[in-house]
Amino acid sequence: MFDLQTYNSRDIRYKDPYGAAPSGSKVTFTLRPRRDKGYSKGVLVVRFEQWNDYTEEHEMVWTGSQKGRDAFTGTLELRDYVGLAWYSFRLEGLDGRREESAVYQLTVYDNSEEVPLWFGRGMSYQIFPDRFCRTRVPDPTGMVGGRWVHQSWEEEPVYQPDHNGEIRNRDFFGGDLAGITGKLDYLRGLGVETLYFCPIFEAPENHRYGTADYEKIDPMLGCEEDFRTLCREAHARGMRVMLDGVFNHTGFVSRYFNGDGFYPEPGASQSQDSPYRDWFDFQEWPHRYSSWWGIYSLPTTRKDSGFHDFITGENGVIRRWLRAGADGWRLDVADELPDSFVRDAHRAARAEKRDAVIIGEVWEDGSNKVAYSVRRHHIWGGHCDGLMNYPLRNAILGYVLGGEAAAFRETMEVIRENYPPFAFHSSMNFLGTHDTVRILTLLGVGGECRDHSRDWRAHYRLDPQQMETGRARLKLAMMLLFAFPGSPMIYYGDEAGMQGFEDPFNRRTFPWGHEDGDLLDYVRSLGALRRTQAPLRQGDICYHRSTGRVLVFSRTLGEETVYVALNAGVNPARVMLPTPARELLSCGGAARSATLVALPPMSGMVLEKVEELT
Repeated sequence: MFDLQTYNSRDIRYKDPYGAAPSGSKVTFTLRPRRDKGYSKGVLVVRFEQWNDYTEEHEMVWTGSQKGRDAFTGTLELRDYVGLAWYSFRLEGLDGRREESAVYQLTVYDNSEEVPLWFGRGMSYQIFPDRFCRTRVPDPTGMVGGRWVHQSWEEEPVYQPDHNGEIRNRDFFGGDLAGITGKLDYLRGLGVETLYFCPIFEAPENHRYGTADYEKIDPMLGCEEDFRTLCREAHARGMRVMLDGVFNHTGFVSRYFNGDGFYPEPGASQSQDSPYRDWFDFQEWPHRYSSWWGIYSLPTTRKDSGFHDFITGENGVIRRWLRAGADGWRLDVADELPDSFVRDAHRAARAEKRDAVIIGEVWEDGSNKVAYSVRRHHIWGGHCDGLMNYPLRNAILGYVLGGEAAAFRETMEVIRENYPPFAFHSSMNFLGTHDTVRILTLLGVGGECRDHSRDWRAHYRLDPQQMETGRARLKLAMMLLFAFPGSPMIYYGDEAGMQGFEDPFNRRTFPWGHEDGDLLDYVRSLGALRRTQAPLRQGDICYHRSTGRVLVFSRTLGEETVYVALNAGVNPARVMLPTPARELLSCGGAARSATLVALPPMSGMVLEKVEELT
């Protein structure tokens, strides 16, 4: 196996350009073996996976020697290929000796269109609509799903199974679009530039992930004009709107499946003559059908049916709601959607709005993800513009909860190397979502506490010591989140200090009037920093230190550089910066003098490069 002095895929002296490469370009590789090993030839071996594993070899030319090392250089022409290319090297001596390298991934992407970059530059905010803000206590009479409404905003969500042993999520709090519109100035004050909504279309459950009608705003949220008003008001404040597209499945209770007969026209489960019959895969009509993860209330849609055009067609759902004011879509469970469907959703979005953005929900490295035995095309161009960055979340949590800075760096350098630049910088970065434990609770307790009962988790609140620990860790984690490439996203209420374990405890109502003021002010400072510092919005990243519990990196755009110095350890640390810098924001009592930064335990600082300190 080669050492990093023989070949380093992350160093442009060995591989140029860095990371993923556009189709039609050339990549130059250089090997630098020790001269005393006496190798006479280098060979580049490339397997093009999307070309039925077609493999070719390229001899690498000796181009000289320096500091006791030979150099063998070769160029790979990517032609019109798009997909993953797996490459390795072989060094050969005149005496027949051979040495082989590891196999490396080269992501080759289609860059034939310009990808909008607005999403990754600014701060995003995720809203669970039923729990954010309500303007009235709604009357659920006549609404789909047999729902009921909590009269008090401060009540606990229902978490116990009903008499049939099901958790049906039919308890609503009545958050509405008008309530969100009324809080736009609050959100703008946080620094928010993109509003990402969990589903807003008519659906029986409070989470609305089992869509009942893609063409209708849920009446408890308001009407289409309320949505258009929200978009207009958001745009007037410099904010964009991203919707949640749940297209892998609909609801059992829906206009299309109509499992409970709520809708007057026959659905797929009531008549084989229904216009929606071929939207679903029945093994034995009407009671046996494919559903998401076997959950009967979420029947899976057939993407090779009329459903495909219903969503992605010229007058389909994607374009309809962009026309109404939305600016992009997040695709729920993108791994479960065929690549052809994602491609057509992307085309529909761009056809309606040239700067519309598609973000995919993927929990792993999206460049090489295999789902249902198929290598996915997520970020090879023409599909998703960016992905939810669960690898970053996991890396941040690992770091602040005791892991090494080097582990964070390595995890994220793999992503940076594998992702096309547009996808890396358009990642949806976050610490918490509607699918995860509240971040303050997780960091305060140190885990998800699955070994405790559901009743225990429902009523648990952090004690004073856990609160102090959780807030310190959260501030450090947020500083890292807001300084990293991609859009830093706050899950509603995390800035206010909301607590809770898994669903539904992570979906409580926003505590208006009872926010954690210190955390709120800190997030506002981070939002202002992200909005005003150009390097944080779109600059390149460079790591300066990742030893022990200390992480230092910079973001650079043109002549401007911002440094980020973090210490997640229990001992103080000192960091020397490459240039003089002025403090922009600190957490945990960090201090600096000239180029030296003193970092107490669990502290961090963001600084901007200056010519000299005054």
